Amino acid sequence: MLQTNTHVRKTRRGGVIKVVKELYLRDDIRCGVSGCALCASASQLATATATRNSTHAAPHFLLPDTNVFLHQIDLLEHRAFSNVIVLQTVLDELRHRSDQIHQRVRDLCADHEKHFYVFSNEFMRDTFVKKVKDESPNDRNDRAIRTACAWYAKHIPAGVSVVLLTDDADNRRKAKADYGLFSFSVREYVEGMSAFPELVDMISSSNEDDADGFGKKFTYPEHLTATQISAGLKSGAFCQGSLQISYHNFLEGSIYTKIDGEDASVKLVGRLNLNRAVHGDIVAVKLLPQTSWLRHGDEVVVEADDETLDKVDPNTLLDASTAGPIPEPDDADMVTEEQEQTAAKSDLVRTGTVVGIIQRKWRPFCGTIEAPKGTTSGQQSVFFWPMDKRIPKIRIRTRQIAQLAHQRIMVAVDGWSKTSRHPSGHFVKALGAVGDRKTETDVILLEHDVRFMPFSKQVLSFLPEEGEAWVVREELLAGRMDFRGLDVCSIDPPGCTDIDDALHAKMLPNGNYEVGVHIADVSHFVKSGNAMDLEAATRGTTVYLVDRRIDMLPSLLGTNLCSLRSDVERLAFSCIWEMTPDAKVVDVKYSKSVIRSRASLTYDAAQARLDDPTLTDPVSMGIKMLNSIAKKLRAKRMANGALVLASPEVRFSLDNDAQDPVDEMKDTNALVEEFMLLANIYVAKKIYSVFPDSSMLRRHPKPSVKNFESLIRAAAEFGVEIDPSNNRTLSDSLDKAVLQDEPYFNKLIRIMTTRCMMQAVYFCSGTLAEEEFWHYGLATDIYTHFTSPIRRYADLVVHRLLAACIGYDKTYSSDLVDKLKSADLSDNLNFRHRNAQQASRSSVELFTNLFFKNKNIQEEGFVIRIMKNGFSVLIPRFGIEGIVHSKSVIAGAGDILIHDPASNTLSHPVTGAKISIFQKVVVRVAVEEAGHEAAQRSKLVVKLVEPQIPGLSVEAIGKVDVVPAEVEISGVGKVKTEGATNRVVAEVGVVKADMAIGRSKASAASSTPTKKKGRK
Repeated sequence: MLQTNTHVRKTRRGGVIKVVKELYLRDDIRCGVSGCALCASASQLATATATRNSTHAAPHFLLPDTNVFLHQIDLLEHRAFSNVIVLQTVLDELRHRSDQIHQRVRDLCADHEKHFYVFSNEFMRDTFVKKVKDESPNDRNDRAIRTACAWYAKHIPAGVSVVLLTDDADNRRKAKADYGLFSFSVREYVEGMSAFPELVDMISSSNEDDADGFGKKFTYPEHLTATQISAGLKSGAFCQGSLQISYHNFLEGSIYTKIDGEDASVKLVGRLNLNRAVHGDIVAVKLLPQTSWLRHGDEVVVEADDETLDKVDPNTLLDASTAGPIPEPDDADMVTEEQEQTAAKSDLVRTGTVVGIIQRKWRPFCGTIEAPKGTTSGQQSVFFWPMDKRIPKIRIRTRQIAQLAHQRIMVAVDGWSKTSRHPSGHFVKALGAVGDRKTETDVILLEHDVRFMPFSKQVLSFLPEEGEAWVVREELLAGRMDFRGLDVCSIDPPGCTDIDDALHAKMLPNGNYEVGVHIADVSHFVKSGNAMDLEAATRGTTVYLVDRRIDMLPSLLGTNLCSLRSDVERLAFSCIWEMTPDAKVVDVKYSKSVIRSRASLTYDAAQARLDDPTLTDPVSMGIKMLNSIAKKLRAKRMANGALVLASPEVRFSLDNDAQDPVDEMKDTNALVEEFMLLANIYVAKKIYSVFPDSSMLRRHPKPSVKNFESLIRAAAEFGVEIDPSNNRTLSDSLDKAVLQDEPYFNKLIRIMTTRCMMQAVYFCSGTLAEEEFWHYGLATDIYTHFTSPIRRYADLVVHRLLAACIGYDKTYSSDLVDKLKSADLSDNLNFRHRNAQQASRSSVELFTNLFFKNKNIQEEGFVIRIMKNGFSVLIPRFGIEGIVHSKSVIAGAGDILIHDPASNTLSHPVTGAKISIFQKVVVRVAVEEAGHEAAQRSKLVVKLVEPQIPGLSVEAIGKVDVVPAEVEISGVGKVKTEGATNRVVAEVGVVKADMAIGRSKASAASSTPTKKKGRK
């Protein structure tokens, strides 16, 4: 049967066109019910059996409408729900209303254990409904859902029913009156599921109370409609951007946008100006009058909770903070040289107010409930405190207060009424006890959106059928160079299992050298577009925590079949150079290959071969050749202005860790690094020459001189000049930044320089002008990532591009050369990379707090940051930092240090004692246990001991806890300290610019037993 649908739509240019769609309606679409005599096909719905649902105890299938999926997806994902019919009408609506929910429903349908079945009601003769005159699309879809439900009720065997689940009272009434259907609201149905009492708390409620349910009235400005927002954006009355809330104060945020064609930042301060916007939301903002703009103010550190902040003038809270480690700065804190030119035109900070929400970016949040005082029975309203300080507390209703107290839980936001001070949400699931190491680690992964669930059966189905017995077969060698006769070796940290690179060097008859970099050929195993590839693209990178590693690829590939282990044949992608003795490249070739590594060496083992002049075997001689060339390559890079930066890192050597942390940069470390950098640069040039519009490249923008102002001023006090005019002058000035009486000073300068940098990012070559490809830290015109495809998806993409460049892959996917898709992929990889970094840092912070628990440590530190009412101290021995608040230790006395913005110092008005950047101080370090009512973890608290400042300094500890050689951490086991000084295995690692800015595998994994070098 042929059916036509006709409608009109408006074009972008304002014209009106008529759209006619023809539908072929069928009679043979299957119901999916197991054992159905009328539909002889594979079933997806299990046999309906009697349930323990007191609302509807008879055997039944569930048919939810669109809004139930849209608002109650957390509920439907619970194990209590199965045998669910998903109509095509519903899926089509979800696709247009929420990509995220649509994908989650698709995932449920793909999970055969859940028994969710998609029924194509829009293509079946008996269930298709045509829109009638004056009927709204929503009413037509509701009628289609009722019609399909009625068809099922007649079609399925006797004794089995279909329940329509809808919160639309009119829909339920019509279903019962017109069709005789069983229909319930979500709450009616769930309250009958007494076997799962937690489900009631998971019900998303759109019913906003007139305040917070606690008697506190509040009214926000009304949000404008989508039409009003669109008109305002077109006229220039509004601007839009992604709201970035301060890490330290959820009542302060900013957007980065364009105003009059120029890049600009707009600050939003206070509840009313934020107007119910949450971190990450895309918002429309109206600029406030210039009289309301702020000056580039001093940073302020304030310990305040939500209620305290309500009583403070928000315009005085520029970057309010709680005590604790300061997050690594990101691009929200730094400006590029181009942005500086715009900002320099005015000393004022634009301020604005949110007039509407263009797109919500809500996600489930982890945290803890604030248990109310007293006890009452039944469901109660409580506040949920998110772990992410940028998120306001959320009001939920629960019957499980006793069970959820002292638990980490997950909550989803349902809405935010203009009459409610806080957003409302619902309970999703409990995660575990507060303070439990596993629970807190799971929370870290969830909060940073790291996919850490085991790989699905569908993903694993794309692994080689032979499993660990897989070998290189003869038919796989077609088109590959056979390098099995070369003396190839790998050099890695001890215990490394995911070996993704190997090297060789040999002398040529003409006196030149042949040098080869061989990278694991992951693209042979991970084909574009299959389930394994899609999962790897979503994960983006391997994530390294202190006690675990979240792999991008299944371990069979990462630690076995792709790993370039010694004495086994492995597939590789090779770059082969011919070089002169002075390291000048004469020629370069790229090819897929097969290799057989002669040795898998550690840095120490390779260094021993390098240092022993009596060793003349082929592998040792190859290492010596490589080292000689690497030193010349390094000298050239340094001469071009490549930067050597530093970052403080805490490393834990767990008792199950067979590795020794690398404390010094050996020649073999630098050797590997130089050739990985060389490969990345040459591959970047190659792929860009063939695919100028769609190459996956990596850039590092030049930072603004403004970022260095505080550092320049502080260094000048010690007679040290920092010149950030360009990377060459900066590199030279860093080399000269030495104080004879303070050996740590140069590392301190390099740490602070790192924090002035922008972050290196992936990008699609077709989206930027060629002059913007520059990698500032490495001083190279073009750069990419090619050398670590086992742990970075960007490298896998580059492998595919290079394979297409050299003609190995003649049938590559069109997505590979699609500029828009490549740009979107780059954005996702940058997002995943940042989240992986932040998760790693949070894991280190968690273990640091566990390490220092129940200890009182007194140590020397250096002031590295001055705020208006506090300062940050870096403690080199432990690689940690924290804020010392200038608030008096005497209750109610307030701040006792005066900030001088001209000199960027803090001073005592009576004694004249002064705090300045680079000043050496003595501090007391202890762990402050987090209260169960607040969601934050335990935190390090740093208090000043010396210099003695009345009312601020605390007395020196009479008995200082000595850090022993081995410490027992609850839930972790024994943790070793290292060295004669009993350090907490902390060292300032001197790392290359792309590694310090982009964070390498070494720096990200420096605290993990599975760390891998990252000098790439």
